Amino acid sequence: MMLRTFALLFFLFTGLAQAAAPTVLQRPISLVTDDGTLQGSLLLPRSDTPPPVVLIIAGSGPTDRDGNNPAGGRIDNLKRLALLLANNRIASVRYDKRGVAASRAATPDERNLSVERYVADAVAWGHLLKADPRFGPLIVLGHSEGALIASLAAEQAGASAVISVAGSGRPVDQVLREQLGERLPATERAQAVRLIEQLKAGQPSTQVPLHLRDVFRPSVQPYLISLFRQDPAAAFARLHLPALIVQGRNDVQVEVEDAERLHAAKPDAELALIDGMNHMLRISPRAMSQQRDSYNNPELPLASALGERIVEFIRRLPAA
Repeated sequence: MMLRTFALLFFLFTGLAQAAAPTVLQRPISLVTDDGTLQGSLLLPRSDTPPPVVLIIAGSGPTDRDGNNPAGGRIDNLKRLALLLANNRIASVRYDKRGVAASRAATPDERNLSVERYVADAVAWGHLLKADPRFGPLIVLGHSEGALIASLAAEQAGASAVISVAGSGRPVDQVLREQLGERLPATERAQAVRLIEQLKAGQPSTQVPLHLRDVFRPSVQPYLISLFRQDPAAAFARLHLPALIVQGRNDVQVEVEDAERLHAAKPDAELALIDGMNHMLRISPRAMSQQRDSYNNPELPLASALGERIVEFIRRLPAA
């Protein structure tokens, strides 16, 4: 009898758990701009009241809406984040930036890309979501370089809050100097520094050594010039919105010190440092040589504390 009772309770609670999982509408969504259409993905959980909606902005280069980059493996970290939010009754929209993946036709020539264009697009996405009665408060979330775009766009977009995930707290030219300084021999390092200083001054260069063309090719220099003008900590300090800073302690691309710089710039922001989490938002050893699986295995789960902190932060926001 006890065994049957246990089995009955097991199936009862299993059924309740399954019933508690929200029904999620998954649909393509698009944004028409003056010079092309941007493509995205909407996840909308069924709810009695309009749920919060998170606009997810991907990181640097040709990283797509799911967090994947042609130069690396498939990781789907932003797609997994969107699914996690949906399972917690939080809607989301993630999109391919102009010039990337399904939005490539909007700006096929990277010479026409700039931080300002990315910000204008994020603002336009925000206005689209704010005008949609299906959604409650808007939260803008950026990962890596996307965190800078989120900081610059959030208030213009009408957001109720901002979330920076693995966002740099220093100007990118400083970060690039450090990264290249660690990898290049002295002569090549000096060439890279000269190029960075020239671009920082707003001056493009056609004299790029072959070994530096991946980073400083002439076609990407207009974007780098626009990027080097930005100070992420200063942009974050200007925000008058609730903010959450999330940073993994095992991130070898963006350091804990970057998160602390953002927090120092905006002391009323919440700071969540997640033990063991790396730049791909997964639990991984600190050594880069041991992180490769998290950069090319989409089946690895996200760090559980990441979702917990983001969901808890969003749930405390006032209704729109």
